[in-house]
Amino acid sequence: MRTSEKTGISPNRFITLPMHSTSHILIGNAFPLTLVKRAVRIVPVSQEVLREAARGKTVVSFWGHANTLAAAEAFCGLPLLPASPRPALELSVDGLPRLNGQTFSECWIVSPEYTAGYRPEPGAEVPADNIIGWKILKITWE
Repeated sequence: MRTSEKTGISPNRFITLPMHSTSHILIGNAFPLTLVKRAVRIVPVSQEVLREAARGKTVVSFWGHANTLAAAEAFCGLPLLPASPRPALELSVDGLPRLNGQTFSECWIVSPEYTAGYRPEPGAEVPADNIIGWKILKITWE
């Protein structure tokens, strides 16, 4: 086994990690906190910030609720139809979200705001009538 003269470490000991996508943007309607395995920063952002971040990029969507898709697309001005119904995120070896073979260091969540006092039943699809607005969260892995 060959080793580096400078470090004494074999070059075969290093694993090449997948490149983070810079030409794609990851968007969904909720992010499972069970997939947070390292420090993240979550900040609310405006529509304009999301649209600017998406400019010139391909949307990779993990949108999970068909009944809110059209309203969310209208709000965002972006296509949010996922490649498959209700796709499941995975984690890369370094704890970043992965979908469709791509690894991301940031994720955008477009969440509905409901009428006052409304709380959806567990597992229920929310009727679009109960959505009074949308908020956007940007999750960044540090």
